[in-house]
Amino acid sequence: MSTSSSTMQNLNTAAAASIEQFQMSPAALLALNAVLAFMMFGVSLGLSKRDFVHVLRRPVAPVTGLVAQFLVLPAITCFATWALDVSPGLALGMILVACCPGGTFSNVMTWIGRASVATSVSMTAVSSLAAVVMTPFNFALYGSLNPHTREVLQAIALPVESMVLIVVMVLALPMVLGMLVGARFPKFARDSEGYFRTASLLVFLLFVVVSFSKHWQTALQVAGSVLILVIAHNALAFLIGDISARVARLPQAERRAVTMEVGIQNSGLALAILFTFYPQAGEMLVIAGFWGVWHLVSGLSLAGYWNYSNKRLAGTSVAPVSEVG
Repeated sequence: MSTSSSTMQNLNTAAAASIEQFQMSPAALLALNAVLAFMMFGVSLGLSKRDFVHVLRRPVAPVTGLVAQFLVLPAITCFATWALDVSPGLALGMILVACCPGGTFSNVMTWIGRASVATSVSMTAVSSLAAVVMTPFNFALYGSLNPHTREVLQAIALPVESMVLIVVMVLALPMVLGMLVGARFPKFARDSEGYFRTASLLVFLLFVVVSFSKHWQTALQVAGSVLILVIAHNALAFLIGDISARVARLPQAERRAVTMEVGIQNSGLALAILFTFYPQAGEMLVIAGFWGVWHLVSGLSLAGYWNYSNKRLAGTSVAPVSEVG
């Protein structure tokens, strides 16, 4: 047996031996979905028709990001978990996260990293709408393509129509409402957008902490093994975004925006789907939960590095950021 196979078996054994069922009350489940809808509403206050027009006028960067996000990342995740013999529950959790659209905090991180916010915002808007179809479709497709996860996927009876409904309720509908409110009350949108972002981040982190508080012993037991998978998976997502953008020969500002958008997945949506339809899927829930925390750490770290490198570059060169690299 190879070293990599032995290591992966140890990870699977450690996780499977200690993961228990994660249960949520109807009130807590409603709260999670409300938090996700609140986050999407707040982000969408600053959206307008211009953001969708931006995709039509300059489609290369957004389309590159969407292809990387909805086609490349789920496919590579599927075959990587198959090749590495990741346990079915953990593998399905990774596949589900890979099938979700970009996270709502990617725009903020793109701004901190001094990348193209217009590209990031347009990708978030389009990917959130595309997720209504692509997230359930990709999860069903790649979950069944991996022979290790196929039986588990069939056993949990994937409710495609219900998944579509929850994506509409927590992403599409709040986005439309946010855009309408932002267009009708532009001053309110400008003044409150920052508060919405901050409140969304704090509430989401609080919800993750509360969700795992009843299972802190389990979380500690599997932290090392699962965190390795989550860190590697998140790094893969960032790498796919960066390579895709380089292949498309995007300027640096747009390349960084695409990288961030692909690397920051909407793990909150994954948690909502799991808590709603698969409350017994402990391994999948642990993956999504750790993703929800780790991608904030990695995304902010990467954005901070970009910001620092831009400041250093500004001190030695007068070249615009978007034309460097």
